[in-house]
Amino acid sequence: MLSRVNLRSSSVCRKGFSSRILSIQPYRSFNYSFRSFQEQQKPSSSEDPPKKRPLSRVAIGGNSDSNKKEGFGMAVEFATWKAVLVLLVFGGAGTYYFQQEKERLRQQREMEANKPIGTPLIGGHFTLEDTKGNKFTHENLVDPNLKRFSILYFGFTHCPDVCPEELDKLGEMLDKLERDGVPMQPVFITCDPARDTPAVLDAYLADFHPGIIGLTGTYEQVKNCCKKFRVYFSTPPNVKPGQDYLVDHSIFFYLIDPEGNFVDVIGREAGADEGALKISKYAKAFIPEKERIEKKEGFLGFLYK
Repeated sequence: MLSRVNLRSSSVCRKGFSSRILSIQPYRSFNYSFRSFQEQQKPSSSEDPPKKRPLSRVAIGGNSDSNKKEGFGMAVEFATWKAVLVLLVFGGAGTYYFQQEKERLRQQREMEANKPIGTPLIGGHFTLEDTKGNKFTHENLVDPNLKRFSILYFGFTHCPDVCPEELDKLGEMLDKLERDGVPMQPVFITCDPARDTPAVLDAYLADFHPGIIGLTGTYEQVKNCCKKFRVYFSTPPNVKPGQDYLVDHSIFFYLIDPEGNFVDVIGREAGADEGALKISKYAKAFIPEKERIEKKEGFLGFLYK
């Protein structure tokens, strides 16, 4: 009996064990198949996954191409330097223009201050005669083209030293101004009309600059002209015909602008270079009256007020 039971129980156990084995085998085969599928999907060890760049090195919204990045940077740098260069050029030009215009306006205001208002301070109507016998008046000091300045000197041909020195200086100034492109009309007016006839003046001035115009006239005409320009002169009383004498007179050059207005005087203490430079500055600063009015009413009118 016992042997049967054991056999039966053992057979039952074997049946149960075999059934358990049968039930485990499908699970093992499925698990093996799933692992094989996963291994096939994995990339091979030779192909490394791409590494992400650090965020600090990747431009937001930019192109990842380094060559394009460099090109864009060079273009921006070039544009920046170009803008700076343009700014420097135009800024320097503007500064230079306003400095020059400021100096020009300063000279212009100085000329305006010397212009006659009401009763003329220096200058005015006069009538004389040149060495060719032609009439010469204050109107001859006006240049129709509004370019030429005039410079007047009062003296006499028998002057021993001062007049020759000043006329030599005048010649040097005229040469310098001619090289600088400043047109001038030099005029010598005698304070001794009794001896300085047109012929005497013509011969005397030939030893100096050829462009100097000599003027003379009657005693009253000369006296009137000297009075208009505030020139002091005197001759000794009771002079006999043929007697030598000296004439005391003012020693100044009188600068007249192209519109016939008095500008300034150049004294004896000023050298030829200083005198020419002074005249050149006035010539550059000169603005005709009509143009001055237009500028005052224009865009930069505040500079001229």
